[in-house]
Amino acid sequence: MSFSGTVKEELAEQISSARHCQLAELAALIHFCGNTCENGTHLCLETENEAVVRKCFTLLKKTFNIDNVVIEGKNRLLPDDEREGKVIQALHLIGKDEGTIALRTPVSSLLIKNSCCARAYLRGAFLSIGSMSDPEKSYHLEFVCSERIQAEQLRDIIQEFQIEAKVIRRKKYDVVYLKEGAGIVDLLNVMGAHVSLMNLENLRIVKEMRNSINRRVNCETANISKTVTAASKQIEDILLIRDKYGFENLPDNLRQMAEIRLEYPDAALKELGGYLEPVVGKSGVNHRLRRLSEIADGIR
Repeated sequence: MSFSGTVKEELAEQISSARHCQLAELAALIHFCGNTCENGTHLCLETENEAVVRKCFTLLKKTFNIDNVVIEGKNRLLPDDEREGKVIQALHLIGKDEGTIALRTPVSSLLIKNSCCARAYLRGAFLSIGSMSDPEKSYHLEFVCSERIQAEQLRDIIQEFQIEAKVIRRKKYDVVYLKEGAGIVDLLNVMGAHVSLMNLENLRIVKEMRNSINRRVNCETANISKTVTAASKQIEDILLIRDKYGFENLPDNLRQMAEIRLEYPDAALKELGGYLEPVVGKSGVNHRLRRLSEIADGIR
């Protein structure tokens, strides 16, 4: 199962104890997975997500004591007109025209006025239209909305929890997305996916350690490459001086430096200084090698 599927399975098992939170989550499920049938006068549920189906059935049972739900094809979600009317009224789905149902609108602010209800609504939204990439590869979580106004409301609800979210147009959909690992972790916590959160945090720690090691190795490799290149240039200069000028014409300190560098071609500057008599520090060695380079440039 994908990481996204694992998150949804965990969220599907989360049932709020308060009825107002149950209504908020049910509203999300029906807003994003619901549709209308029979000339827009009755509710239908269109989804292949079994987690959504189970959650919708459970919430209808808990909030309205409805257990005769039909969820197949374009069949009505609630065959009983009276009970369906109570659900529509409780979820504030009454359309502007008499007898119609409004699903492609923002959820009523009355249903998500409490922080706990907003959390439940986000949980239902992710179950319905959410997805998440494999965190081993990249950090990306999104909600694919069919209406811009719903996407903007969803983004605003997420931002109320101090989590940065953005909306982008993708073909005929408006997508609310998060791309920062820390923000995704916070959102999983808000929705109640605590096991998935811990798994993601473990992956982030391993990934960050791997990246840190790679950066260190790359840095050390670059330093080694730089040192080897510099040493090669120094030896080239010293050989030129020896063949074209002669070590006997160099001052004693530079002659000694040149001989030591040829004897220890792979040694670092600090190590070279230890071979000199008297011992010279790294900056002193660097100064002498630079003087030899200037002499070689002059010969060239």
